[in-house]
Amino acid sequence: MEKERSNCKVEVLKNGPLLLQGPLKINYKGKEEILEREKIFLCRCGRSSKKPYCDGTHKKIGFED
Repeated sequence: MEKERSNCKVEVLKNGPLLLQGPLKINYKGKEEILEREKIFLCRCGRSSKKPYCDGTHKKIGFED
């Protein structure tokens, strides 16, 4: 049986979220979501009101990493 391969790219943005590009399947709190979008941004600061997605809060709170 051949393994399915994904061409997903993950980039850590300076002082910001994770940028994911490519075909994606996300499992979060028991819910699975298959995303057709070319790219999404995931929260790294822990303060987003739309977790696991970034809502830009990192800019307001001065997140650095």
